[in-house]
Amino acid sequence: MASHRKPKRPLTASGSRTTAATLALAGAATATVLSQPGSAAPRPSAEQAGKRVTDLYRQAERMTEKYNGAKEKRDRAQRRVNDLQDEIARRTDRMGDVRRHLGAIAAAQYREGGTLDPSARLALSSDPGQYLERAGLVDRITRAQARTLRGYVHARRALERDRAEAADLLDELDGARDRVAEHRRAVGAKLHEAQRLLDGLDPSQRAELAAADGMTAPRRARTDRGEQSRDAVFRAMDLPAPSSRAAAAVAFARAALGKPYVWGATGPNAFDCSGLTQSAWRAAGVSLPRTTYTQINTGHRIPRSGLRPGDLVFFYSGISHVGLYIGDGRMIHAPHPGAPVRVAPIDQMPFAGAARPV
Repeated sequence: MASHRKPKRPLTASGSRTTAATLALAGAATATVLSQPGSAAPRPSAEQAGKRVTDLYRQAERMTEKYNGAKEKRDRAQRRVNDLQDEIARRTDRMGDVRRHLGAIAAAQYREGGTLDPSARLALSSDPGQYLERAGLVDRITRAQARTLRGYVHARRALERDRAEAADLLDELDGARDRVAEHRRAVGAKLHEAQRLLDGLDPSQRAELAAADGMTAPRRARTDRGEQSRDAVFRAMDLPAPSSRAAAAVAFARAALGKPYVWGATGPNAFDCSGLTQSAWRAAGVSLPRTTYTQINTGHRIPRSGLRPGDLVFFYSGISHVGLYIGDGRMIHAPHPGAPVRVAPIDQMPFAGAARPV
């Protein structure tokens, strides 16, 4: 069947004023950190730079989750539009078949006697028995025609409903695409500002900042010492997961250690925070929603004292970060750009809640 889908329209460039304002504020904030009026711009300390970069990454992560949510809605609307357009095409073809069938019935009835009165046709018939048999057939055809007509009317109404829903969804799709583009620009602005700040540091400051961020820990254990450290980290795996699915989710996250953080990514080669947890539980056969603020409502809410391996742990008041608990107060998470998927203590960030998918 030929495709009846409406071609996707490119993302628009709307929201330029908002983007310009965001960039202007970002530039002003960076200037505050990097320079002082009336003097040469001193380099910020590694601590100062670290605090500012952390704040920028946190802002970018909040916007990333909004981007993920908008993209999920856009994709869902696009799939529904595609399904509706396919269904409209099928209904249109079926209605064409019904119209042809009705036409054939009408033509057959006309050939069977036109408008001659049935009693006169009986009187004139040389074989009354054959006439009565044919009259019964015509009556059955008439009843079938009535059923066909009723089906045609219902199909036409359903087609009109589908077309109206598709038109509304196309409008919604345009708005969703605009929101995705707006969030994409906002995330890009924050990450660009953070990178510009990092580029302004000298090598020793960058090394100090990386150490403070935990980046000096091995990404993937390759030496004997690294293997020992990795084994120590996963001693907590002796704590049993509450289900085989939770164990499978932890195994997936463990295999992802060292893979890069990329905002909006859900694997297999890169992840953002909610992309990692979604993919881990998908590998265990459980479908999670895409964003942190929807994942927290998945399954059962768990108190911090009741955490078990595989539980989702959430951070910050806006529920903007998530990790996968592995036991012993630790989690596997995708932290931020430049930091690969790794193990971290859950008290590294403000704890906001936990959930156990089922």
